[in-house]
Amino acid sequence: MRRDDPNRQKDKDALLANVALLYYGEGLTQSEIAKRMGVSRPTVVNMLRDSRDRGIVEIRVGGDVLSGSNLSRALCDRFGLQDAYVARSRDGARQAARAEVLPQVARVAAMAMLDIVRAGDTVGVAWGETIKATSLAMSRGDLTDVTVCQMIGSMVSDRVPTSEDCAIRIANCLNAECFTLHAPAVLSSVALAHQLKSEPTIAAQLDRLRGLDVAVFSVGNTRSDTHLLAAGIADRDELSQAVAAGAQGILCGRYIDHEGQGMGLPPEDRLIAIEIAQLRAADRKFLVAAGEDRLDAVMAALRGGLVTHLCVDDALGERLLEQG
Repeated sequence: MRRDDPNRQKDKDALLANVALLYYGEGLTQSEIAKRMGVSRPTVVNMLRDSRDRGIVEIRVGGDVLSGSNLSRALCDRFGLQDAYVARSRDGARQAARAEVLPQVARVAAMAMLDIVRAGDTVGVAWGETIKATSLAMSRGDLTDVTVCQMIGSMVSDRVPTSEDCAIRIANCLNAECFTLHAPAVLSSVALAHQLKSEPTIAAQLDRLRGLDVAVFSVGNTRSDTHLLAAGIADRDELSQAVAAGAQGILCGRYIDHEGQGMGLPPEDRLIAIEIAQLRAADRKFLVAAGEDRLDAVMAALRGGLVTHLCVDDALGERLLEQG
């Protein structure tokens, strides 16, 4: 080895640490960092990946966001994940409000998307506040031949972002072709839902969900303020019945039990959305969740084999290890 090799490695490590600090600490986008440094955005993406793989983010930056951290590795080992991405809560505080941790989780998830999605992939995108925040945090990628599919039909809600908006935003960032689902998320009757699913256009859109390479989704809790009620997909009686039957979480409008299995409860028979079995069949299943109120729901998804890649805040990650 040449005598100056250690110094060259130190210089490279310092450069990686600086890029990581600009991205995670100062909040610059990958494109902004690339412009500042006079390199391409893919080069910045690779440098961020190297900083994570080498542990530089944890050691040099203080662990704002790290996939190679002890907590991330522990989550992968405990739950058999391919990768786990952890966002640090402000000052590392436990019990941080979800609104405080969601932006950082979304930033990490947006970065992780460029690690998880590959050229030629078909990507299913769900809906909700978490996925919308992730879509807003994403910068444009340089992938080719990527297809994005909406995994749940449309809904109208002042609180919950529309599912087609999430799919379109992520498709734009991935330079992908986007197939939206031109149907309501939930129909007024079982017969009408069955009829609509049989329409050739809707059937073709739903059929694309059978062969996903990547599924990007969050999971809701079953509390009284759940997004399922806010979006008008379910009513309070249906929610109460689901909770009494043991529902632990809500995934694309469908209740899942303690073991992460679909429960077949209303409004599932009126729903236009990906089926639990179809989501489980995806090669890479990327679950993004923020806040300890999602603990039971995330645990259920993990038990059910519905997650290969996970992005959470550190408080939720620690609780998952305690429960697991």
